[in-house]
Amino acid sequence: MKEAKVLKEFEKAGALLKGHFILSSGLHSPVFLQKALVFMSPKRTARLCKALAAKIEAEVDGPIDAIISPAVGGIIPGYETARHLGAPAMYVEREKGEFVLRRGFPLKKGMRVVMVEDIVTTGLSSRECIQAIRKTGAKVVAAACLIDRSGGRAKVGTKLISLARIDIPAYPADKLPKELAALPAEKPGSRGIA
Repeated sequence: MKEAKVLKEFEKAGALLKGHFILSSGLHSPVFLQKALVFMSPKRTARLCKALAAKIEAEVDGPIDAIISPAVGGIIPGYETARHLGAPAMYVEREKGEFVLRRGFPLKKGMRVVMVEDIVTTGLSSRECIQAIRKTGAKVVAAACLIDRSGGRAKVGTKLISLARIDIPAYPADKLPKELAALPAEKPGSRGIA
């Protein structure tokens, strides 16, 4: 699936928003990708995740024993990508501010894991998820996301496979361009940071 088609899927879902947004990272941006609107459609989600699974298969050598995602945003794309790869889907959750694997998920030492995320901006959630996976002794063979909005600048600690890589600006609160500062800020994300 070409990048333009990925963005078209977000546009059709009404999920490519423009204005002044405070991202879950705490950065401010003129564009917000409201992936929850994309994930409302099982068919749209399946199309995107099937394409991501194909890209993962093309770029990862060897077997994939599990897909692990950060809760909450990564659960749906992680599950759907795992379904297309024929691998188990698991997720990490925050416990005392840190990602941990819970619920009896059977991740064992040496298992080959791909971490699947929804959208990557700074890579913080991905890095924290990968750290939790590595603490179990499992091997992270790659990370993957639907959209890397950092334009490839986000560092997650392993190879990052993205269905679309776009460069959407994001600014610290004290370094906003005039045109962005003039708009009222909205915070549609899920994490309580900023």
